Amino acid sequence: MVRIINYKERNKEDGTSFFVLELQGGIEMIQSKETGNFYATAKKAFIPSTFDEQTCVALIGTDMPGSISKEECEPFDYVVKETGEEITMYHRWVYVSEEKVISKPLNSAINSQKNLEPELKQFSQNGILEHA
Repeated sequence: MVRIINYKERNKEDGTSFFVLELQGGIEMIQSKETGNFYATAKKAFIPSTFDEQTCVALIGTDMPGSISKEECEPFDYVVKETGEEITMYHRWVYVSEEKVISKPLNSAINSQKNLEPELKQFSQNGILEHA
């Protein structure tokens, strides 16, 4: 589940504007590589919308099915706001609908269903526990 937490106005190449919705996933606990301590964080992503500003404001706080997933992309430079450090990123965070999240595991489970068939000779046929 993700939640709409904000919106931002963006400009197209032709100068017209549109709004994107800022989505946030659930809380995650991450362990620091430097200190070993845990900290709480949440993944965020932006999705474009066709909504006007008033609708975007009204949508803040709305939960939507789906998740935020890491996706590889062309490298780009990013400035860390807190430190001013410029780093090169090779991924971005994207919204994935619930249908896509669910369909992958289901398809793989269906394809491997043959492997889930129990081998009956391994189970007791008379209901009495017998040690091998």
